[in-house]
Amino acid sequence: MKYTPKQIEKYQRQRYISFLEKVTKNLFKMFRNSDTTQEQFLKKFQELKDNLDKQIDIQLNSEYHEQMKSYIYNLYNECQNEFILDNIREINMTHLNRLQKLKNRNSYKKDKHKHKSKNEDWG
Repeated sequence: MKYTPKQIEKYQRQRYISFLEKVTKNLFKMFRNSDTTQEQFLKKFQELKDNLDKQIDIQLNSEYHEQMKSYIYNLYNECQNEFILDNIREINMTHLNRLQKLKNRNSYKKDKHKHKSKNEDWG
């Protein structure tokens, strides 16, 4: 059975997005865990970044996915310079929380349900 180019593109997109999410989840765990040393962090992050670079680069349409990708690359550039993990831990936790808020923004009440409470006192 041959796959169509559209199916292949969809598979690659899903794979790339799931890997981006895997990287951010691992970063969040490493920043949250106070026992993580700077050497462990650098080793794991370098490994994740190398695996991300091996993935086929896909054009991302979602703002959330674009922000996630740019965050990873910005953090990588920041880690190329001298830094202390404890100094950047809180800042990066904040960035990762903002990414989660961006992801969850679409899961709140839909507009059609918001107007229902406005009109309850009419009748």
